Amino acid sequence: MAERVLRIVSSIPSGHVMTYGDVAEAAGTGARAVGQVLRSGGHDVPWWRVVDAMGRPVRGAAQEALAQFLEESTALLDPGEDVRVDLARASWTPTTP
Repeated sequence: MAERVLRIVSSIPSGHVMTYGDVAEAAGTGARAVGQVLRSGGHDVPWWRVVDAMGRPVRGAAQEALAQFLEESTALLDPGEDVRVDLARASWTPTTP
């Protein structure tokens, strides 16, 4: 399961994101399991491309994710105090996991 999650996250193109739930559905697991795989370390995947259902990056790493979003020209909502991806414009669905 962890390998599937990492493969899916690795396949998300620059400038796009998937939610934890979307990755979970594609991998055949739960959203919390996706978070656990990404937190476990030891892998080199674009973790910032996985956001919550509101388009927010993982808590505690919002500024690091924001830097990546800006570099990749990911569509953002007016962040104000909150970093949020525009899911309507930036969501991506894998064709094959």
